[in-house]
Amino acid sequence: MTSKSKMVLGLIGAAAAGVALGLLLAPEKGTDLRERIGKTAGGWGDQLTDLFANAKGELQNLTRKGSKTASDAADQFNS
Repeated sequence: MTSKSKMVLGLIGAAAAGVALGLLLAPEKGTDLRERIGKTAGGWGDQLTDLFANAKGELQNLTRKGSKTASDAADQFNS
């Protein structure tokens, strides 16, 4: 995992902790709070799904590049 990825995940974690504390300390009725927590958690799930989909695509690209590089190196070695 690159340092950029670690930083993004750290920022997401810090933001999630901040939102959770803000929701828990907010002076609201319990039903309103639970509804808002549910909506917020759903949004986080969508964002994480997108993040993992992007990571999967990047991993597939890296795998293709690595395979091509290995194939090119083998061809050059055999020549």
